[in-house]
Amino acid sequence: MTPRPQRMRVGHPAVLAFGGNLGDREATIRAAVAALEATPGIRVDAVSPLYETPALKLDGIDHDAPAYLNAVALVETILDPLALLDAVNAVEDRLGRVRDERWGDRTIDIDIVDYDGIVSDDERVTLPHPRASERAFVLVPWLDIAPDAQLTGHGPVAALAARATDPVRRYEGSAS
Repeated sequence: MTPRPQRMRVGHPAVLAFGGNLGDREATIRAAVAALEATPGIRVDAVSPLYETPALKLDGIDHDAPAYLNAVALVETILDPLALLDAVNAVEDRLGRVRDERWGDRTIDIDIVDYDGIVSDDERVTLPHPRASERAFVLVPWLDIAPDAQLTGHGPVAALAARATDPVRRYEGSAS
C-alpha cells in the first residue's frame, strides 16, 4: 500500500539577525542557528558569514565593550510572527541571554528583521525591525545570502547597506 502524501503547509519567509559579544560568540551564534533549525515549524534556508562590529550602545559606539559577532539567516516558518518571537526568545534564554540593560552586552540577540514583508507595530514585535534599515551589521550579512533583497518600506538592501555608517568587517576568526 502506498502511503498517502503528506499535506505540506506553506511557510512564510523571514529574516533573522544574530549578534553577541560575550563568551564564545561564534559558538553561540552557531548554537542559536542550530536550535532554531531544530525548532518545529522553522527551516533555516541560508546563513551568512560572520561579521565583527564594535559594540553599539544607546549613546554610540562603546570602544571599551567587547566587539560583536553578527550573522543573518533566511528562514521559512509556519509560525506566526509572535510564535516566531517566542521561539527566538526561548533560544536566547537557553543560551544565557540576560535582559538587564537595553542595548547592553549579551551572549546572544536574535531579531526578526523581516517576516514575509508584513508591516506591524505590535507592542511585542515591530516589523520590519525598526532600525534594520540603518544597521550595516544586519544589511551587509543579509546581502551575502540575498543580493536582491528588499526591506519592506525602505527599498533595496544593497542601497541601504551603502548608506549605513556603522563599521563592519568580515570575521576571519575560524574557518567557516
